[in-house]
Amino acid sequence: MSRADFRRRQSRRRRQKLARMSRHLPTLILLLAITVLVGGGIFALYRFVLAKQPDGTVQVIASSGNGSPNPDRGSNSDRYPDSSSGPTSGGDSSNQPFAEVPQDDISRLIAQADRIAMGYDYDKAAELINSSGLDLKDSRMTEALARYESEKAALVPADMNAVTHIFFHSLIMDTSKAFDGDSDSANYNSVMTTKDEFLKILEDMYQKGYVLVRIHDVAYEAPDENGNVHFVKGSVMLPEGKKPFVMSQDDVCYYPYMDGDGFAKRVVIGEDGKPTCEMVMDDGTTSTGSYDLIPLLEDFIQEHPDFSYKGARAIIAFTGYEGILGYRTASSYQDSPTYEADREQAARVAQCLKDNGWELASHSWGHLHLGVADDPEAGFAIDEERFRADTDKWEAEVESLIGPTDIILYPYGNDIADWRPYHQDNPRFAYLESKGFRYFCNVDASKPAWIQMGHDYLRMARRNLDGYRLYEDMIQEDPAKKRLSDLFDSSQIFDTSRPTPVTWNYGQTQNETPANETTAAQQ
Repeated sequence: MSRADFRRRQSRRRRQKLARMSRHLPTLILLLAITVLVGGGIFALYRFVLAKQPDGTVQVIASSGNGSPNPDRGSNSDRYPDSSSGPTSGGDSSNQPFAEVPQDDISRLIAQADRIAMGYDYDKAAELINSSGLDLKDSRMTEALARYESEKAALVPADMNAVTHIFFHSLIMDTSKAFDGDSDSANYNSVMTTKDEFLKILEDMYQKGYVLVRIHDVAYEAPDENGNVHFVKGSVMLPEGKKPFVMSQDDVCYYPYMDGDGFAKRVVIGEDGKPTCEMVMDDGTTSTGSYDLIPLLEDFIQEHPDFSYKGARAIIAFTGYEGILGYRTASSYQDSPTYEADREQAARVAQCLKDNGWELASHSWGHLHLGVADDPEAGFAIDEERFRADTDKWEAEVESLIGPTDIILYPYGNDIADWRPYHQDNPRFAYLESKGFRYFCNVDASKPAWIQMGHDYLRMARRNLDGYRLYEDMIQEDPAKKRLSDLFDSSQIFDTSRPTPVTWNYGQTQNETPANETTAAQQ
């Protein structure tokens, strides 16, 4: 056969083959279309139905938004890179069969567990993985578990005798309104902290290795070998160089006198289920956002999960004489058409706070001097009848909304005793204890920490980080007498929009006259 005959035969065979294929082409197209439709249906069923069902394994957090670590933020990005971008082994996931899709769940699960581990709760992070129902033999799972175990082993016990407790009042959002020279300005300048100061304080303390803990982490009630309950010192395990601290905020009530002075209006529940704030803007509209300590601290912890020990948040303390959280819940407002609605919403917000790790506390009902008088010979500042009536009223009007609490933050720091331990022969201690209080906090900025643990109580001094304290620390020329230098450099924190000098002017807008700055814990 010649070369030309061979080429003609090959060409004829190709034409015959194409003819046969063309006859089956409609069938092939139909089969392809069916395959695409079926495959798309299966994917949609998994993506939008099955993947959202509560299968008892794990709640998977999306790789973007709340809950996933950001590799560009926080000091733990090196240890916890963003694992939510897909599988880290096995090649290009787009070429994997459909059965490999759950591997994305592993990435998201590890991202969620990593965030928990950033808060030093390695056991909880490991439990999340072990109970997920996903493939524990996957290398990413075994590597994560090994990493948690290694980092847990490197933790050291924190000194629970040196835990400092800092506190704030409502934060000033608009200094031009707070410091406008009216009758309240001096009080705001003394005892309030501005938003800018608060954010700088958080950043500086974070850089110095401070980690927020609960007051219940410092000490707690536990049964002894005989079943008798008593207080024991807590055990907080942190990386070397980290230091625990407690934070609280007083008077989270948004009193009417604060209207129009540059503060938030009330605490509400945000669309994400977390507590946030409303504030009235200059044009009269109401904006929802980070307008006080609660949402600002939430924001900071979201950015820096390692700033919070096992999800700890601050203590939020309420009086009752005008209501709580910006809602007019006091009995004096019972004729208001919104009274019942205010009480119901305040209760919901209080529960939201507790659900998100915040601890709630009493600040008395009437913001009274509950403890000793300025003159030791005078005994207590108010009589016993008024003390008990105020305590009972707080129980009826505030505790009935927020639920039981065992923390009381004394107004003005005015403690019910001097520095010596509490005893049952102190009628005020006995009465407060009968109402369920176990944690008692005064004010003393003269030392970094003061803690007294009794058989049935914990007593703790707090440090005021307000305008007065910041200013006094800033102008103090003797480094040894600077009271805040362990936390930050006050000169770098102090808001220059404040009128100076800042003098002590606390209590002029409250129910009582001001007390001395340090009325307790003096040794």
